[in-house]
Amino acid sequence: MQNQPHPPVIFLMGPTASGKTALSVQLAQALNGEIISVDSALVFKGMDIGTAKPMMDERGGIPHHLIDILDPAEAYSTGQFRKQALAIMDDISRRGKIPILVGGTMLYFKVLNSGLAVLPEADPIIRAKLDQDLAQLGKETLHQRLAEIDPEAAARIHPNDPQRVQRALEVYAISGKPLTSFFSAAQAQDIPYQKIKLIIAPQDRAILHGIIARRFKQMLEQGFIDEVATLYQRGDLTDKIPSIRAVGYRQAWSYLQGEYDLETMTEKAIIATRQLAKRQFTWLRRETASANFQTGQKDLLAKVLAEIDGQLSSLDRGGCQTEVS
Repeated sequence: MQNQPHPPVIFLMGPTASGKTALSVQLAQALNGEIISVDSALVFKGMDIGTAKPMMDERGGIPHHLIDILDPAEAYSTGQFRKQALAIMDDISRRGKIPILVGGTMLYFKVLNSGLAVLPEADPIIRAKLDQDLAQLGKETLHQRLAEIDPEAAARIHPNDPQRVQRALEVYAISGKPLTSFFSAAQAQDIPYQKIKLIIAPQDRAILHGIIARRFKQMLEQGFIDEVATLYQRGDLTDKIPSIRAVGYRQAWSYLQGEYDLETMTEKAIIATRQLAKRQFTWLRRETASANFQTGQKDLLAKVLAEIDGQLSSLDRGGCQTEVS
C-alpha cells in the first residue's frame, strides 16, 4: 500500500494592487487550474470597476469562482466563504485540476487554515447602542474602549474599521469575554490539502503606493463614479452595509452625498487603500512556509512555476512511501 498524499492547493496572497490577478490567470493556464476568488468585495454583482474585478477577457478562459454571486444588499460571512470554497476546491480536485485561491481578504485565508470561532449572535439592541456611540463619540473613542477590554483585538483592528470594532465590542457586551478569547479557543480545523503558499508584493511600499494612486485614477476614468451612482440611486443601499463600506465605495458614496468634492474624495480613497494594504502586510508577515516574490520582477511566472514544481515534486516523493504492515 502507498500513502496517498492530499491533493495540492495554491494560495496566492498579497496586498491590493500587487499583481495577483494577472499572475493567477497565468498560473491557471500553465497548471490546468481553476481560480477561486478570496475577496470579500468581488462576491458582489455590479461592483466591477472599484473592486478591480477581472473582466471576461482578462480571465483568459479560466473559470473563476466566488465572483458575482451576491446582490450588494446581501451579507456574506467568513463561514459562508469557507463552506463554499471547500466545496469548490473538492470539485476542482476531483476533476484532476488544481484549485488556485487568490485574493487579499486575509481573514478568508485564515479560516481555511484554522477553522471558525463560534461567536455570539448579533444583538440588535446592543448594536443600535454602539451605532449611537459611534455617531456621538467617534471611532477613536470606540477603538480606545476596545483597547481597554481586548488589547490584542485593538492592535489587530484599525480605528478606521469601525464595523469590526463594533462587532468586537458587541461580542464582549453579550458574553463578557473578549473577542480574542473566542479565536484562541477555536480548535484548528486543517483542510485535507497540501498547501503551496505564495506571496507577491512590491519590494518597496512606495512603489505600491504609486500603483494604488494610478489605479484609482484609472478607475475614475473608467467610470467608477457612475458605477457607484447606480448603486446609490437604487435607494435600498446605505453606507452602513458591508458592500458599500468597501474601500473606494464608501468614499465615493460620501462624494455623492455631497460630503466631499472630487479631489478630496480621490485623496481619501487612495489613503484608505494604502491603509488596507498596510493591514494586509501585517497579516502576511504572520504567514509561515510561504514563498515570496516581487511584483514586476524579471521572469516572475517562470520563477513561480519553478517553486510550485519543486513543491509538487516533493509531494509526489512523499506519496511514494510504502506503509509497513
